[in-house]
Amino acid sequence: MTETEKDRAILLAEYALANDATVRAAAKHFGISKSTVHKDLTERLPKLSPALFRQVRELLERNKKERHIRGGLATKQKYAAAAARNAAF
Repeated sequence: MTETEKDRAILLAEYALANDATVRAAAKHFGISKSTVHKDLTERLPKLSPALFRQVRELLERNKKERHIRGGLATKQKYAAAAARNAAF
Protein backbone atom coordinates (compact mmCIF):
# COMPACT_ATOMS: atom_id res chain seq x y z
CA MET A 1 0.00 0.00 0.00
CA THR A 2 1.52 3.31 -1.07
CA GLU A 3 1.48 6.49 0.97
CA THR A 4 -1.07 8.05 -1.36
CA GLU A 5 -3.43 5.09 -0.86
CA LYS A 6 -3.05 5.42 2.91
CA ASP A 7 -3.63 9.16 2.80
CA ARG A 8 -6.62 8.74 0.49
CA ALA A 9 -8.22 6.12 2.74
CA ILE A 10 -7.94 8.38 5.80
CA LEU A 11 -9.12 11.41 3.83
CA LEU A 12 -12.13 9.52 2.44
CA ALA A 13 -13.09 8.29 5.90
CA GLU A 14 -12.87 11.76 7.41
CA TYR A 15 -14.89 13.24 4.54
CA ALA A 16 -17.57 10.54 4.75
CA LEU A 17 -17.99 11.01 8.50
CA ALA A 18 -17.93 14.80 8.41
CA ASN A 19 -20.51 14.99 5.61
CA ASP A 20 -22.52 11.85 6.36
CA ALA A 21 -21.69 10.90 2.77
CA THR A 22 -22.50 7.80 0.80
CA VAL A 23 -19.84 5.92 -1.16
CA ARG A 24 -21.28 7.43 -4.33
CA ALA A 25 -21.13 10.98 -2.95
CA ALA A 26 -17.54 10.53 -1.74
CA ALA A 27 -16.50 9.10 -5.11
CA LYS A 28 -18.05 12.03 -6.94
CA HIS A 29 -16.47 14.57 -4.59
CA PHE A 30 -12.96 13.11 -5.01
CA GLY A 31 -13.33 12.21 -8.69
CA ILE A 32 -12.61 8.50 -8.21
CA SER A 33 -14.63 5.34 -8.70
CA LYS A 34 -17.08 3.92 -6.18
CA SER A 35 -15.05 0.71 -6.20
CA THR A 36 -11.94 2.58 -5.10
CA VAL A 37 -13.81 4.35 -2.30
CA HIS A 38 -15.33 1.10 -1.10
CA LYS A 39 -11.98 -0.72 -1.20
CA ASP A 40 -10.26 2.11 0.68
CA LEU A 41 -12.93 2.22 3.36
CA THR A 42 -13.44 -1.50 3.87
CA GLU A 43 -10.02 -3.05 3.18
CA ARG A 44 -7.33 -0.42 3.67
CA LEU A 45 -8.80 1.67 6.48
CA PRO A 46 -9.06 -1.16 9.08
CA LYS A 47 -5.29 -1.71 8.80
CA LEU A 48 -4.54 2.00 9.14
CA SER A 49 -6.99 3.16 11.79
CA PRO A 50 -9.28 0.59 13.44
CA ALA A 51 -11.05 3.26 15.51
CA LEU A 52 -11.86 5.36 12.44
CA PHE A 53 -12.95 2.21 10.60
CA ARG A 54 -15.51 1.38 13.30
CA GLN A 55 -17.13 4.78 12.80
CA VAL A 56 -17.09 4.42 9.02
CA ARG A 57 -18.51 0.90 9.22
CA GLU A 58 -21.50 2.25 11.19
CA LEU A 59 -22.03 4.92 8.53
CA LEU A 60 -21.81 2.35 5.72
CA GLU A 61 -24.29 0.05 7.48
CA ARG A 62 -26.74 2.93 8.00
CA ASN A 63 -26.43 3.93 4.34
CA LYS A 64 -27.04 0.33 3.30
CA LYS A 65 -30.22 0.21 5.37
CA GLU A 66 -31.47 3.52 3.94
CA ARG A 67 -30.59 3.06 0.27
CA HIS A 68 -33.98 1.69 -0.73
CA ILE A 69 -35.57 4.84 0.65
CA ARG A 70 -33.20 7.12 -1.29
CA GLY A 71 -33.90 5.11 -4.45
CA GLY A 72 -37.64 5.53 -4.00
CA LEU A 73 -37.29 9.27 -3.45
CA ALA A 74 -35.14 9.61 -6.57
CA THR A 75 -37.77 7.79 -8.62
CA LYS A 76 -40.51 9.98 -7.16
CA GLN A 77 -38.56 13.13 -8.09
CA LYS A 78 -37.93 11.79 -11.59
CA TYR A 79 -41.62 11.29 -12.29
CA ALA A 80 -42.59 14.58 -10.64
CA ALA A 81 -40.15 16.42 -12.92
CA ALA A 82 -41.52 14.60 -15.95
CA ALA A 83 -45.09 15.48 -14.95
CA ALA A 84 -44.10 19.14 -14.52
CA ARG A 85 -42.51 19.19 -17.99
CA ASN A 86 -45.60 17.60 -19.53
CA ALA A 87 -47.90 20.06 -17.76
CA ALA A 88 -45.94 22.97 -19.25
CA PHE A 89 -46.86 21.91 -22.77
